[in-house]
Amino acid sequence: MAKAADPDFRHPIPPEIQAMLDGDATLSGKWQALTSLARNEWVCWTISAKQEVTRQKRRARLREEVLDGKKRPCCWPGCPHRRESARKWVDA
Repeated sequence: MAKAADPDFRHPIPPEIQAMLDGDATLSGKWQALTSLARNEWVCWTISAKQEVTRQKRRARLREEVLDGKKRPCCWPGCPHRRESARKWVDA
């Protein structure tokens, strides 16, 4: 039986994403309209990249896709930090 999601799994918003939100009222409004889980998926997807250049590309895509109305990053299986069974892959 799978364990319930940890209620504290949500990642803090990185300063780079917060700066994007602070600098664009439209983006901020669409961001706030997302559920907290959806916002967490975007944050996790963005910060999970190992190289800064990839994180920059993901932040740009986050901006574009959230403005286009997308709720979650495409092809992202979800934040592994909230699933006990996947933690072995991210906590190692």
